[in-house]
Amino acid sequence: MQLTHEHEEIRNTLTRFIDERINPHVEEWEEAELFPAHEVFKGLGELGLLGLTKPVEYGGLGLDYSYSMVMAETLGHVTCGAIPMAIGVQTDMCTPALAKFGSDELKRTFLAPAIAGDRVGCVGVSEPGAGSDVSRIKSTARKDGGDYIITGQKMWITNSLQADWMCMLVNTGGDDLHKNKSLVMVPMRDGPNGQLTKGISVAKKIRKIGMNASDTGLIYFDDVRVPQANRIGAEGLGFIYQMQQFQEERLWAAANSLQALDECIRDTIEWARARKLFGATLLDQQWVQFKLVELQTEVEALRALTWAAGERYVAGENVLQWASMAKLKAGRLMRQVSDTCLQFWGGMGFTLENRVARLYRDGRLGSIGGGADEVMMGIIAKTMGMVGRPAK
Repeated sequence: MQLTHEHEEIRNTLTRFIDERINPHVEEWEEAELFPAHEVFKGLGELGLLGLTKPVEYGGLGLDYSYSMVMAETLGHVTCGAIPMAIGVQTDMCTPALAKFGSDELKRTFLAPAIAGDRVGCVGVSEPGAGSDVSRIKSTARKDGGDYIITGQKMWITNSLQADWMCMLVNTGGDDLHKNKSLVMVPMRDGPNGQLTKGISVAKKIRKIGMNASDTGLIYFDDVRVPQANRIGAEGLGFIYQMQQFQEERLWAAANSLQALDECIRDTIEWARARKLFGATLLDQQWVQFKLVELQTEVEALRALTWAAGERYVAGENVLQWASMAKLKAGRLMRQVSDTCLQFWGGMGFTLENRVARLYRDGRLGSIGGGADEVMMGIIAKTMGMVGRPAK
């Protein structure tokens, strides 16, 4: 895909914001296991970066998805994975269905403030007993007059401890697991840092081996009353809408890995160039050179795959297979590159403050979140015609 001057301006603007407003605070936020989402998102909103692909009438820029991919890739410059993930939830995971299928009133109430950075959103799909198999969620929304009464649990929910609203997948009736679900916009609080909505409780802040600055919660819903008008699109189409959101999430995840992988290799080259051993430097060892060359080649192959998928998506094609392949490869490379580079750092690679070590911890989520590697391979197998055909 040929990137334009406008693409590069977005990249430059975001890079400056990261250098000035995010990276100087990463160590502090990682230690606190929380970052000020409303403050960071407001700054991004003021620059127009939270609604690149969203409709102009709600504060977005109305650009195609290639601009979101540039933003995702540039967020890899952040020196941790937690904050890019939180931003990606806001821009590409909890808002696509709202922007495409939500009513005008829903968009004005939830989308416009999210684009401006005035409200923080999250997406509620996974549950304690349903992660990869989305069809098995148990949360329900029963009708009562003009409202839904929502009961259930959502787990592994990024941004949920600070979120003002959740785009929540719930069962709204029927036995068909793929046609009995709806996406419902659920207000979480009565305003930024306000009281939780009646019936909503944070059961647990989940501690993780990585992504520390990102808040992740187990949220309970006990007879939470929400207007049926808060449903996105038609009742029973929530599973389909969520699968479409996953396509963008997986493209975002693949694009987001690219610059982080580049910088991991670059930092390791500089370390190896300065590291003295046996009368030479670590980088003088041909095996080290060749291994880093192999890693960079793999990253460039991922970049080509990811941008080819993005180009097809912008053209309106179904990229289920391509996005799944890119997401699968990105998760694998986050593990391979960080592990190999960490080894070259030796003891320094085993310290918490080392950025390569942080990528080793943060990047492990890439093969789990947004659809595990095994789920991606199952999807790819189906698109290749290997599933569901009778044996010959």
